[in-house]
Amino acid sequence: MTGKRFKVLFICRKNAARSLMAEALLRRWGMGRFEVHSAGPEPLDRPHQPAMALLEKVGIETDGLHPKSWDIYAGPDAPVMDFIFFTCEESAKRQQPLWPGQPLVARWNFPDPLSLEGSEIERHALLNLVFGMIERRVKIFCALPDHRLTKLTAADMSDIATGEHAA
Repeated sequence: MTGKRFKVLFICRKNAARSLMAEALLRRWGMGRFEVHSAGPEPLDRPHQPAMALLEKVGIETDGLHPKSWDIYAGPDAPVMDFIFFTCEESAKRQQPLWPGQPLVARWNFPDPLSLEGSEIERHALLNLVFGMIERRVKIFCALPDHRLTKLTAADMSDIATGEHAA
Protein backbone atom coordinates (compact mmCIF):
# COMPACT_ATOMS: atom_id res chain seq x y z
CA MET A 1 0.00 0.00 0.00
CA THR A 2 1.13 3.52 -0.79
CA GLY A 3 -0.56 5.04 2.25
CA LYS A 4 -2.75 7.20 0.02
CA ARG A 5 -6.48 6.94 0.53
CA PHE A 6 -8.14 7.10 -2.87
CA LYS A 7 -11.28 9.25 -2.98
CA VAL A 8 -14.21 7.61 -4.75
CA LEU A 9 -17.63 9.04 -5.63
CA PHE A 10 -20.50 6.82 -6.77
CA ILE A 11 -23.26 8.62 -8.66
CA CYS A 12 -26.79 7.51 -9.39
CA ARG A 13 -29.79 9.63 -10.32
CA LYS A 14 -31.69 9.33 -7.03
CA ASN A 15 -28.75 8.22 -4.83
CA ALA A 16 -31.10 5.90 -2.94
CA ALA A 17 -30.04 2.32 -3.77
CA ARG A 18 -27.26 1.43 -6.27
CA SER A 19 -24.83 4.19 -5.38
CA LEU A 20 -25.49 3.78 -1.65
CA MET A 21 -24.93 0.02 -1.90
CA ALA A 22 -21.68 0.66 -3.79
CA GLU A 23 -20.60 3.19 -1.16
CA ALA A 24 -21.26 0.76 1.69
CA LEU A 25 -19.63 -2.16 -0.12
CA LEU A 26 -16.47 -0.23 -0.98
CA ARG A 27 -16.17 0.89 2.64
CA ARG A 28 -16.50 -2.75 3.70
CA TRP A 29 -14.19 -4.37 1.15
CA GLY A 30 -11.79 -1.47 0.68
CA MET A 31 -10.14 -2.09 4.06
CA GLY A 32 -9.58 1.63 4.70
CA ARG A 33 -7.89 2.27 1.34
CA PHE A 34 -10.73 4.47 0.09
CA GLU A 35 -12.59 7.56 1.19
CA VAL A 36 -16.02 6.78 -0.23
CA HIS A 37 -18.95 9.05 -1.10
CA SER A 38 -22.15 8.85 -3.13
CA ALA A 39 -24.52 11.40 -4.60
CA GLY A 40 -27.02 12.03 -7.36
CA PRO A 41 -28.54 14.81 -9.47
CA GLU A 42 -32.07 14.12 -8.09
CA PRO A 43 -31.54 12.64 -4.60
CA LEU A 44 -34.55 11.23 -2.81
CA ASP A 45 -35.42 12.20 0.77
CA ARG A 46 -34.42 8.79 2.14
CA PRO A 47 -32.65 5.61 1.08
CA HIS A 48 -34.46 2.71 -0.60
CA GLN A 49 -35.42 0.65 2.47
CA PRO A 50 -35.23 -2.81 0.84
CA ALA A 51 -31.65 -2.04 -0.27
CA MET A 52 -30.70 -0.85 3.23
CA ALA A 53 -32.34 -3.92 4.77
CA LEU A 54 -30.33 -6.17 2.44
CA LEU A 55 -27.08 -4.45 3.42
CA GLU A 56 -27.93 -4.86 7.10
CA LYS A 57 -28.93 -8.50 6.60
CA VAL A 58 -25.47 -9.33 5.22
CA GLY A 59 -23.74 -7.39 7.99
CA ILE A 60 -22.78 -4.24 6.12
CA GLU A 61 -22.93 -0.96 8.01
CA THR A 62 -25.63 1.48 6.83
CA ASP A 63 -25.18 4.27 9.37
CA GLY A 64 -24.61 7.56 7.60
CA LEU A 65 -25.92 6.36 4.25
CA HIS A 66 -28.34 8.92 2.88
CA PRO A 67 -29.10 10.51 -0.49
CA LYS A 68 -27.12 13.68 -1.30
CA SER A 69 -26.93 16.07 -4.22
CA TRP A 70 -23.96 15.78 -6.54
CA ASP A 71 -23.61 19.57 -6.29
CA ILE A 72 -21.66 19.19 -3.04
CA TYR A 73 -18.93 17.35 -5.00
CA ALA A 74 -18.66 19.93 -7.78
CA GLY A 75 -17.17 23.38 -7.94
CA PRO A 76 -13.91 24.88 -6.75
CA ASP A 77 -14.45 24.20 -3.02
CA ALA A 78 -15.54 20.57 -3.44
CA PRO A 79 -13.32 17.65 -2.42
CA VAL A 80 -11.10 16.36 -5.24
CA MET A 81 -12.02 12.80 -6.21
CA ASP A 82 -9.69 10.22 -7.74
CA PHE A 83 -12.51 8.09 -9.18
CA ILE A 84 -16.12 8.82 -10.11
CA PHE A 85 -18.29 5.84 -10.99
CA PHE A 86 -21.76 6.25 -12.47
CA THR A 87 -23.96 3.36 -11.33
CA CYS A 88 -26.78 4.27 -13.71
CA GLU A 89 -26.99 5.30 -17.34
CA GLU A 90 -29.44 8.14 -16.63
CA SER A 91 -26.94 10.15 -14.60
CA ALA A 92 -24.02 9.41 -16.92
CA LYS A 93 -25.95 10.88 -19.87
CA ARG A 94 -26.75 14.16 -18.09
CA GLN A 95 -24.80 17.36 -18.30
CA GLN A 96 -22.35 16.88 -15.48
CA PRO A 97 -21.03 19.52 -13.14
CA LEU A 98 -17.35 20.39 -13.28
CA TRP A 99 -15.54 17.94 -11.05
CA PRO A 100 -12.46 19.38 -9.34
CA GLY A 101 -9.13 17.83 -10.30
CA GLN A 102 -8.96 15.19 -12.99
CA PRO A 103 -10.85 12.17 -11.65
CA LEU A 104 -11.09 9.00 -13.66
CA VAL A 105 -14.77 8.78 -14.67
CA ALA A 106 -16.30 5.42 -15.58
CA ARG A 107 -19.69 3.80 -15.95
CA TRP A 108 -20.74 0.88 -13.80
CA ASN A 109 -24.34 0.59 -14.96
CA PHE A 110 -26.65 -1.63 -12.92
CA PRO A 111 -30.42 -2.27 -13.12
CA ASP A 112 -32.52 0.09 -10.98
CA PRO A 113 -33.88 -1.57 -7.81
CA LEU A 114 -36.44 1.22 -7.48
CA SER A 115 -38.08 0.24 -10.75
CA LEU A 116 -38.10 -3.54 -10.31
CA GLU A 117 -41.44 -5.09 -11.13
CA GLY A 118 -43.10 -8.38 -10.29
CA SER A 119 -44.16 -10.09 -7.10
CA GLU A 120 -42.47 -9.28 -3.81
CA ILE A 121 -40.40 -12.46 -4.13
CA GLU A 122 -39.33 -11.53 -7.68
CA ARG A 123 -38.39 -7.97 -6.64
CA HIS A 124 -36.40 -9.33 -3.71
CA ALA A 125 -34.58 -11.80 -5.98
CA LEU A 126 -33.78 -9.04 -8.48
CA LEU A 127 -32.51 -6.76 -5.70
CA ASN A 128 -30.22 -9.59 -4.55
CA LEU A 129 -28.98 -9.96 -8.13
CA VAL A 130 -28.21 -6.23 -8.42
CA PHE A 131 -26.48 -6.32 -5.03
CA GLY A 132 -24.32 -9.23 -6.23
CA MET A 133 -23.41 -7.39 -9.42
CA ILE A 134 -22.33 -4.32 -7.47
CA GLU A 135 -20.41 -6.37 -4.91
CA ARG A 136 -18.47 -8.25 -7.63
CA ARG A 137 -17.49 -4.99 -9.34
CA VAL A 138 -16.41 -3.45 -6.04
CA LYS A 139 -14.33 -6.51 -5.12
CA ILE A 140 -12.60 -6.43 -8.52
CA PHE A 141 -11.81 -2.75 -8.00
CA CYS A 142 -10.50 -3.48 -4.48
CA ALA A 143 -8.24 -6.20 -5.88
CA LEU A 144 -6.27 -3.61 -7.85
CA PRO A 145 -3.02 -2.82 -6.05
CA ASP A 146 -2.33 0.77 -5.05
CA HIS A 147 0.34 1.25 -7.71
CA ARG A 148 -2.23 0.35 -10.42
CA LEU A 149 -4.83 2.69 -8.93
CA THR A 150 -2.24 5.47 -8.85
CA LYS A 151 -1.43 4.85 -12.53
CA LEU A 152 -5.14 4.92 -13.41
CA THR A 153 -5.60 8.29 -11.77
CA ALA A 154 -2.43 9.73 -13.30
CA ALA A 155 -2.75 8.42 -16.87
CA ASP A 156 -4.85 9.63 -19.77
CA MET A 157 -7.67 7.13 -19.48
CA SER A 158 -10.06 8.49 -22.10
CA ASP A 159 -11.18 4.97 -23.06
CA ILE A 160 -12.13 4.28 -19.45
CA ALA A 161 -13.85 7.64 -19.09
CA THR A 162 -16.14 6.73 -21.96
CA GLY A 163 -17.03 3.45 -20.31
CA GLU A 164 -15.13 1.25 -22.74
CA HIS A 165 -13.03 -0.38 -20.04
CA ALA A 166 -14.49 0.18 -16.60
CA ALA A 167 -12.10 -0.38 -13.73
